Amino acid sequence: MIGKLKGTIDSYGEDYIILDVGGVGYLVHCSARTLQALPAAGQAVTLAIETHVREDQIRLFGFLTDAEREWFRLLQTVQGVGAKVALSVLSAFKPADLATAIAMGDKSAIRRAPGVGPKVAERMVIELKDKAPVYSALDPAVIRLSGAVDEKRAPQPLLDAVSALINLGYGQPQAAAAIAAAARSAGDGAETKQLIRLGLKEISK
Repeated sequence: MIGKLKGTIDSYGEDYIILDVGGVGYLVHCSARTLQALPAAGQAVTLAIETHVREDQIRLFGFLTDAEREWFRLLQTVQGVGAKVALSVLSAFKPADLATAIAMGDKSAIRRAPGVGPKVAERMVIELKDKAPVYSALDPAVIRLSGAVDEKRAPQPLLDAVSALINLGYGQPQAAAAIAAAARSAGDGAETKQLIRLGLKEISK
């Protein structure tokens, strides 16, 4: 099983590169985001590799980071998500942004990836939400609190503050995360106006 390849980029295809490793050309499939980040043909590169072995073929998938490869694996544990859809999702999202979207339950954002419909996006959130915070840049406490806001278990001032940000045009997950962070800094008993003010500061960071 191939786990890493270090060589020179021989040429580019639509969704792959030919990587020359000691005179042997490996066809390595990559996400659009990875392809854009790779150097020009003739330059050296090291890729983390995921190998798929089937009866009729062996396919190699290349990633610039171990985190991207791990997300490629995780995504395929979701029903209805194969290698093609997983690459499509990783073409649309950086790993940290994908983790945040899943952790925050932002299904509408996930659906922006080509090939991801409402049911698949919902399954991603449900099946990966417990794993996503590990890879997310968000504070897990913020994720938990924003989840409480989303599920309407939070105090009324928090709910009113989230509603206010939504009315200003922000998405529900973004508004919930901002107010959750504001509530943590303001402490218990914060009023709606204070939370809105602090929430807007969080969004502008």
